[in-house]
Amino acid sequence: MLATMPDLIAQRALLNGDAVAFRDALSGRAISYGEFDKRVQLTAGLMRQLGVETQDRVAMLCRNRVEFFELLFACAKLGAILLPLNWRMPANELLPLVGEARPAILLHGREDAAVATALGQTVEYVISLDDDGAQGYAARQQAAQPYRGRDQWPADECWYLLYTSGTTGLPKAVIQTYGMAMANYVNIRQAMSISGNDVTLNYLPLFHTAGINLVTLPTLIEGGEVIVLPGFDLEAVVGLLSNGRIDTMFAVPAVYREISLHAAFDSLDLSRVRSWGCGGAPLPDHLLSRFLERGARVCNGMGMTETGPTVFLMDPASVERKIGSVGKPQLLASVRIVDHDGQDVADGEEGELWFRGPGITPGYWRRDDASGSAFSTDGWLRSGDIGRRDADGYYYICGRIKDMFISGGENVYPAEVENQLAAHPNILEAAVVATQDDRWGEVGCAYLLPKPGHRVPPDDEIDRYCRERLAAYKVPKRYIQVDEFPRTAAGKIQKHLLSEV
Repeated sequence: MLATMPDLIAQRALLNGDAVAFRDALSGRAISYGEFDKRVQLTAGLMRQLGVETQDRVAMLCRNRVEFFELLFACAKLGAILLPLNWRMPANELLPLVGEARPAILLHGREDAAVATALGQTVEYVISLDDDGAQGYAARQQAAQPYRGRDQWPADECWYLLYTSGTTGLPKAVIQTYGMAMANYVNIRQAMSISGNDVTLNYLPLFHTAGINLVTLPTLIEGGEVIVLPGFDLEAVVGLLSNGRIDTMFAVPAVYREISLHAAFDSLDLSRVRSWGCGGAPLPDHLLSRFLERGARVCNGMGMTETGPTVFLMDPASVERKIGSVGKPQLLASVRIVDHDGQDVADGEEGELWFRGPGITPGYWRRDDASGSAFSTDGWLRSGDIGRRDADGYYYICGRIKDMFISGGENVYPAEVENQLAAHPNILEAAVVATQDDRWGEVGCAYLLPKPGHRVPPDDEIDRYCRERLAAYKVPKRYIQVDEFPRTAAGKIQKHLLSEV
């Protein structure tokens, strides 16, 4: 990959400055690439005026909005590091992260003003994006002197930090470099055939890699248009889909689930969207089939915050014949499947997925211990995911190593059991965790979310259903109905919290 790259937004403004870069879904306001670059220069000038220097952190606490991307690219012009904060976390959980990163500035939206105030005790400048006064972002930005900044960005330099979900302790900040952004652009662009004529939708949370990279940043690099919603709004998304406004759509399974439950779903012409992608968690087979019936070939994919994120994405032509697969490794991603000793396994055998390539993070910010344990001695990132490859070179995700349990000496991967349970006509989604058992060591406990207007069948009925489709040792020994699942920003079920629902 390149050692440096040019200022991407300045270059895009030069190439097609009159083209629309962003469109606000609520107001309809359009911002061209030329206008956007000027706004980024003003923001860079504002930050410089406030004393931000190379490698200083700039924190952002907001819902989806164009100003986030102004800050992102302004940081690139200055060499500063953007720190997107999770607005779903309360102040007491964010304080340790802010204390560790020590940002020079904290910018926030109206919805998060109270949390920003609580965090402000550790930050010199706290600026509201919605304050119309002289101290608000808009006034400060317009009063600043534009600053063009660096015309070359070092590929291996940190651009922004993304915190992991922290299910096993204090979240770690994953370093995201300029080179990673370019590698992801190459991978996802060719996988989804992104073009400069495309319109895509930005609504996934911006403190998560999907909100930035799937597929907003690649679309901007390519010169397409990004429609920005503050967050997922079912009616707004269905409206955009039905009006044929969207060319590329990336979503997590929870979003596809909500769309499938909409009253208008059976009349939607989803074939107008050229490219569909899914990540964050496996899309259940039955849900994939439901979208196929409506003309939408949803391509399952897989990646991590640490991989930039794109590693796998299914090719549309093979969606039906390879249901359940995440496809093949994309152009700039190298993949191995290894056993406990780090030796490659044969096709059809299961093992841990290891990744390498220019899209892989160099590590965790100021966490050398965690960075060291995440990689093999020869530089492969250990994913923690179990996968297998078939004879045609297609990959399948079997589950997380930490989720696998052993029942009567046999390995059980909850993802397989969950997929079968989710195919039941009364069940919308399932999550299986291990519980201790005197006889078998560990057995499965299934948490089941029923479809609207339905209830989970009695235990004996659901048990018979499972035994017809699964080996006996995989069949859960307990079934619990839930009203909803605790989830991460990517829509993944937080299994460690299931005992609390």
